[in-house]
Amino acid sequence: MLAEELYRIDSSNVQGCASSLAPHCPLSQSASLTPARHLEQNGRVGDAVLSREHRLRRAVLLSFRDPMPAECIELHEVTKREWHGLLHWLDVSGLALSFLDRLRRSQLAPTILPNDVLARLQQNLLDNIERTHGMIAESVAIQEEFQAAALSYAVLKGFSLAPESVSNAELRHQFDLDFLVAEENIVVARAVLERQGYRLYAISGRSWEFKKEEKIGISMEDFYKDTSGRTVELHLQARAEGSASILSQVQQRDFYGIDMPVLSPVDLFLGQAMHAYKHICGEFSRASHLLEFYRHVNTRHNDDLFWSELRTRGEENPKVSLGLGVLTLLITTVMGEFAPVKLTGWTVDRLPPAVRLWVRLHGVRAAFGDVPGSKLYLLLVREIEPSGQVLGRSLFQWLLPRRLPPQVVLALEGESMWVRARRYRMQLKYVLLRSRFHVVEGLRYSWAAYRWGKLTEGLK
Repeated sequence: MLAEELYRIDSSNVQGCASSLAPHCPLSQSASLTPARHLEQNGRVGDAVLSREHRLRRAVLLSFRDPMPAECIELHEVTKREWHGLLHWLDVSGLALSFLDRLRRSQLAPTILPNDVLARLQQNLLDNIERTHGMIAESVAIQEEFQAAALSYAVLKGFSLAPESVSNAELRHQFDLDFLVAEENIVVARAVLERQGYRLYAISGRSWEFKKEEKIGISMEDFYKDTSGRTVELHLQARAEGSASILSQVQQRDFYGIDMPVLSPVDLFLGQAMHAYKHICGEFSRASHLLEFYRHVNTRHNDDLFWSELRTRGEENPKVSLGLGVLTLLITTVMGEFAPVKLTGWTVDRLPPAVRLWVRLHGVRAAFGDVPGSKLYLLLVREIEPSGQVLGRSLFQWLLPRRLPPQVVLALEGESMWVRARRYRMQLKYVLLRSRFHVVEGLRYSWAAYRWGKLTEGLK
């Protein structure tokens, strides 16, 4: 079934003005500013009490609603120190450039953004435009070879999300290029990438990761620059057995001089949703995934035929309806109601009580969390994995992994002793950071699991 295939493909590849300011605050003077539905005014979202840090992050996400709700007024009260932390989160959440664009279009950028913050975001945008153009050229070059070799493939995520979820690719910080490739074409696809200078880094389930021009020690200052090498992921689609192939239903889009195959509208929506859900069921989830799905739903809001086909396809797989329900409920909890009943009626409304409780209690951390994330997602996964196995492993193995993390950068051919030392130093730092994460988040999870057991008694 196509819904099952989409879930398996993605899962295998294992986030008010102060009274003294009110007279000068454009937001406070807007009659359109009303609290977002289901968002409380006492610093709570769902059953979670928000910290100041999380309130500011929520205000950023709420600024994408039209009209902006009253909670966005807090963006006028951000201190210089808070901007430092907020900018970091905007970067890792993937929202920085879209936030700049939103404030510009609303004519609020000069009022909300200090001069140094505005200058920094504008420079990030210029850098990302160059980076995006480089990735577009790389994608076109790879696809031209795929097409010359008559490969059966489709572009996943990234550039395929426009225009339904992304208005402008230059506003999106994209890490890699993803392609869905027919399993029988993997040998040819690998040869194409190797001719382009890529080398195979890892195979995880049905996903193959390739990299070229790997850099050692890329800093956040280079986050938007076109200097961090290239990464391509090939996701294998198994040979169809008794059902139509996803790749047999692709559609062509004009993409800088070539015909780019993308998934059909329903498959694209399902793939995007299950990708976002996978990250909710993981350590860190980028808030940009939530915003992009929010926009996609709004794009299709009045398309009854689309929602009808989606339901027909989505109900084939309980994991898909569950994933759509969790994702939609989480966005509703932090941003207010947005989804039509034709989506929520068979997804959100059918969520088990314990899953709904997790979203109310811990969804804020999933939506507004920072890297490296947390392990509280394991409480959710335990509720949806009756077998006791968590994504293929025991709970203990996820809390305390037995293996060291994979190498960040593989050995380079003919590398000097200096380069090797830098590579070892970076790997050691990464191992120490992951070790600290497992200890700190493992303890936090243990306490949360104890409380969770008390809260969920009688909910089954």
